[in-house]
Amino acid sequence: QVQLVESGGGLVQAGGSLRLSCAAAGRTFSMYTMGWFRQAPGKEREFVAARSRSGANTYYADSVKGRFTISRDNAKNTVYLQMSSLKPEDTAVYYCAATYSIPDVNPGKYDYWGQGTQVTVSS
Repeated sequence: QVQLVESGGGLVQAGGSLRLSCAAAGRTFSMYTMGWFRQAPGKEREFVAARSRSGANTYYADSVKGRFTISRDNAKNTVYLQMSSLKPEDTAVYYCAATYSIPDVNPGKYDYWGQGTQVTVSS
């Protein structure tokens, strides 16, 4: 089992940047594929990015490709989401998630979730 805690959210103007962090408690962080999802009010939770256990493979939603970067530091049990060129439509609660399985865009494939951190992008 792993506990996930996100941080780094906040209010930023369009075009700005934020870096989200997700710290994992547990000794087996490197065994998990890590993902980021987001959920805007009235919308379903959607995939943002994922990184494989070793960090060798990354996956992005088309809507964030080229603007967001997911990275992980297995020594620090932390996964990051660097967000640049932010747009008002990026406003959402961002969640990190972990799965023993391969990276997947389906949130149902992830076993553990953080509590979420709010990102608000003003126009």
